[in-house]
Amino acid sequence: MKADVVIVGAGPAGLCLARSLSGQGLSICLVERQTEAELAAPPFDGREIALTHASQQILEKLGIWQQFTPEEISPLRDAQVLNGPSPYVLRIAASAVGQERLGCLVPNQAIRRAAYGAARECVDIEVRCESTISELSCSERGVSMRLSDGQTLEARLIVAADSRFSETRRRLGIGARMEDFGKTMLVCRMAHERSHEQVAWEWFGYGQTLALLPLNGNCASAVLTLPPTEMNRVMSLDAEAFAREMERRFDGRLGRMELVGERITYPLVGVYAERFAGLRSALIGDAAVGMHPVTAHGFNFGLQSQKRLADALLDALRRGKDIGDTAVLQRYARAQQHASWPLYQATSLLVRLYTDDRAPTRLLRNAGLRLAQNLPPFKAALARHLTQIAR
Repeated sequence: MKADVVIVGAGPAGLCLARSLSGQGLSICLVERQTEAELAAPPFDGREIALTHASQQILEKLGIWQQFTPEEISPLRDAQVLNGPSPYVLRIAASAVGQERLGCLVPNQAIRRAAYGAARECVDIEVRCESTISELSCSERGVSMRLSDGQTLEARLIVAADSRFSETRRRLGIGARMEDFGKTMLVCRMAHERSHEQVAWEWFGYGQTLALLPLNGNCASAVLTLPPTEMNRVMSLDAEAFAREMERRFDGRLGRMELVGERITYPLVGVYAERFAGLRSALIGDAAVGMHPVTAHGFNFGLQSQKRLADALLDALRRGKDIGDTAVLQRYARAQQHASWPLYQATSLLVRLYTDDRAPTRLLRNAGLRLAQNLPPFKAALARHLTQIAR
């Protein structure tokens, strides 16, 4: 079997890339280990994705945004950053850049479902479910691989989009800087008594980090980050005890809270690939850059990475060039590194600073937050960055 482009991983990044390339005369094959039923109706995974205006525009162009129900889209008006018990709060307002909102929140489950639905509408996209790659070889002439069912597949280009722990990246011989933060992140939905006013929270406490992502109504996605041992204790609590625990951790600011649905945990690991392109190969999404969730930009970066690669490939196609040519792929790799490296480094620095509870660092954290709060241009720049609105 032959295809022009093989994409490994039918997550949002891989599916969006397939959709971006569709309709241009290319044959596209997605290789995915999950079943077709899991792709068509993904299970709830607890994650709510903060989408920028630019990401919304990409999803609209791909026909994905239109598949969300109104109930699945929650406006994100403003954001605020808190530090322990400090009275200083950094408020990032959409109005600072002339917008009504910073972005929107959409469940990851809904994005996966809609992206798969959009890809299945395209006759030039084949999805091979319940498949993995058992052998892979890249040469100047093309890409050859053997799938787990024994079939062989040849392509002009292979794209790894199979998570930050990408097996395809390893098979391509591309290493990655992996940063294990030694923490576990819990995500769940909580109903609460007082309104969140569509404001997201990032609260760097002492011994914990809390986030609140405002959903429609008096409901929010709560994110709690703790050392694994402490998280085990929290996860062992029944629903009632857990709700009281979260009330305490949020310092009663939202009034009475109740757990809605299940609690899900994830290890916190950051990943940055040593290269974003190789011989007839490229990396996108978390396989390229797996961000710490503190800036809520991981999915947006993944979406931008597939757009950058698609733009480079389609430009080469229009000019009659080989889409697997090294120069074409390096153009993408340079653009992706330029866009992602500074924020990846800044995010890691921010996490280290605001999770260091030693007394001198606490003073530094408070001073930094107070300074930022009193600098309107800085806050406007943050709002502009979060919305991805050009000057």
